[in-house]
Amino acid sequence: MEITENVFDQLAHLSRLQFNEAERAEIKTDLQRMISFVDKLNEVDTTGVPPLLHMSNAINVWREDKVTAGEGRDQALLNAPEQQNGFFQVPKVIKK
Repeated sequence: MEITENVFDQLAHLSRLQFNEAERAEIKTDLQRMISFVDKLNEVDTTGVPPLLHMSNAINVWREDKVTAGEGRDQALLNAPEQQNGFFQVPKVIKK
């Protein structure tokens, strides 16, 4: 797969990043090198190799879920930089 200008522009838009021309060239080269490296995995013969579903054989090693009393709303909002009507107020991130 080749990183074209169109693909690069789409990735930059989706990640909400902006680059100058020098950064674009360097990052595009890095992306192309990473994709070429991953493409080499297609050359590996994995015939007879069972799929790896988990990194370990440990099963159900998590603690048991227990219901506990949580902090109240007032306590949670003590460190909120901004709040409105008892809710955290955050900057809008999605544009219509």
